[in-house]
Amino acid sequence: MDAPATIYIVEDDEAVRDSLKLLLESYGMAVEDCDSVQSFVHRYRAGPGQCLLLDQHLPNTTGLDFLSSPQGAALQLPVILITGRGSAAIRDRAYDLGVHAYLEKPVSDEILLEALRDAIDR
Repeated sequence: MDAPATIYIVEDDEAVRDSLKLLLESYGMAVEDCDSVQSFVHRYRAGPGQCLLLDQHLPNTTGLDFLSSPQGAALQLPVILITGRGSAAIRDRAYDLGVHAYLEKPVSDEILLEALRDAIDR
């Protein structure tokens, strides 16, 4: 039997992080939830069947700034960037940095789950 997919959630809003965790766990995914990129970096362990669900607007940094850093650029897992304050410039830079998907909040459960499954399957 295959191990469940592991989704790392990096989201500073506790209510959003908790609701995402509950949703993904209800679909059989393992979740590691982090309130900052620093927390993620300390908890991340590379392995198969993983994805990073990364908020754009975080305290002390942005998702894109993290992805363009040496630590972010070295990640070996697909990234889905989510944001509540998106723009064409953010979307374009995200794709330039190699994100698998760019989603604007509020995102439907179906679209989020489809993006995660697609990212993990690749």
